Formats: sequence, structure tokens, C-alpha cells
Amino acid sequence: MTATPRADVQASADRTAQIVSPDPDERTRDRVLSAVLERGPVSAAELGDRLGFTPAAMRRHLDALSQDGLIEVKRARSSATGAGRPARRYVLSQRGQAKMGNDYLDIATAALAQLGAAAGPEAIEDFARTRFSGMEERYRPIVEAAGPDLEARARALAAALTTDGFVGSTKTVGLPQGRGARTVQAARPVMLSVQLCQGHCPIQGLASAFPAFCEQETGVFARLLGVDVRRLSTLAAGGHVCTTHIPLGRTTAVPAPGAPDISGPAVTPDDPAAAPVTPATLSIHQQGRP
Repeated sequence: MTATPRADVQASADRTAQIVSPDPDERTRDRVLSAVLERGPVSAAELGDRLGFTPAAMRRHLDALSQDGLIEVKRARSSATGAGRPARRYVLSQRGQAKMGNDYLDIATAALAQLGAAAGPEAIEDFARTRFSGMEERYRPIVEAAGPDLEARARALAAALTTDGFVGSTKTVGLPQGRGARTVQAARPVMLSVQLCQGHCPIQGLASAFPAFCEQETGVFARLLGVDVRRLSTLAAGGHVCTTHIPLGRTTAVPAPGAPDISGPAVTPDDPAAAPVTPATLSIHQQGRP
């Protein structure tokens, strides 16, 4: 039987609709990718609970994103016990970071390179300092409104970073040693710390080429929080996330805005677990992947 012209037109329209209509799986994987960006490092079970997917469906989407090179598996032990087999947790890969919006123009890198060639590396540092001075000015009232508690200030800073597209989050890590309420209360300021994480960096490419951006941002964090901080990893240096270590219970003389930070951490003599803290102005690009 010969197809009628009307049937031909309908068949053509159906084929066109299949081409134009977004793939439902692609839309779903974009949701998964966004959830990994927001929550990572995150487990498949946590993602499934958040998005309402069955374990089988969750694995299918994660496998597809892994095959496309958009996410990576990071194995991590429980922060509470440190025992057992490391859990599989997902983070965005470098390619995934690029897909989520690192699409600023290459001309910025070329312009800064030319600036450095013409005026020296100090000119790039001055440029980065000026850029982050605006961030510090905007964030200060937000952080100050959180009060004197350092954990609350870190959470306020993370929220401000999220508003600016850095996908900030905080996690309190470390365990008090010893037994009894008095021991726990006494050990808490020494043993615990906050990790401030940034799951996305809108200027990742620039920061990879010019470490001054990460260094100036670290200095801003130190001044806003009122303690010396240490960068454990950065996206610019190849890490899965930018992670800043914030010690609880250790205060130092934080430099004034724009001043070089040459102070060291205040470590009590009975603090065997205390580790040296890298000054905010030192390059953190020697840090490897977490």
C-alpha cells in the first residue's frame, strides 16, 4: 500500500520532533551533574535519595556521566571512624567543571599575561588583590552578622560564596580524644576544624595560569574569619574541589586588608596534634589532588 502524502508529512514531522526534542536521559543527567556539583563528594545513595531515583537508575546515569568523562570517583573513608572499605563518592571532573560554566573568554588570560610581561608579576598580584577586595567588602557584613562563633562565620561565608556561583559548603571534621564530658569540652577547640569547600570556580582557568588569584582569595578568607587558614586543595591545581582548612580554637593576629600575612599559628605547648599552618599569601599550588 502506497503511503499518502498526509502520512508522509506526519512521518517527517515525527522524525523532526525526535531530532529537535531534548533527550529525556540527557535532561536527567544534567540534573544529576548539577547535584554532584552541589553536593560532591557524594555517594550514589545520597544522590538517589535527593533526586528520587532507584538505585538501578542512579547507577545507570552515573555510569553514563563517568563514561563521558564528566564525573570521577573519589574514595573516602568515614570521617567518624576511618575504618572499613573506602566509600565510592562522586565529584565533577575537570571536563565536568568546564561543562558547568567555565566559559569566560581566553582573552582574559592573554591580557593578564601581557600585563605581567609589561609591568611584572606584581601587577598581576595588584589586579587580583583589587578583584578580591570587592568580595571582602561585600562578604564582611554577612560574616560579621553570624556573630563570633567560627563555625557560624564559616557557614555564612559558604552561603555568600554560593550566591556568587562558587557552590560553597562547610563540614566539621576531627574528633576529640579521651573520654568524659570534661575531656571532650577541653579537646574540642584543639582537635576539631572546619573544611570550607567550593565545588565550582568561575575563574578556574585564570587561577590555573595565575596562582595570585587563589592566594588573594585565601587571604580574604583569613581576614573575614579572623584566623589563619590553609588551602588543602584547589580546582585550579587539579583538585576535585577547593578545600580550605579552618582550625577551631586557634586564633592569630590576622593581617589588615592588603597587608602581607607573615604571622604564624598560635599553638599551645600541649597541642601535639597541631600542624603548621601555611600563611595565606604563600602559593598553594604545590598541593596535589585530595
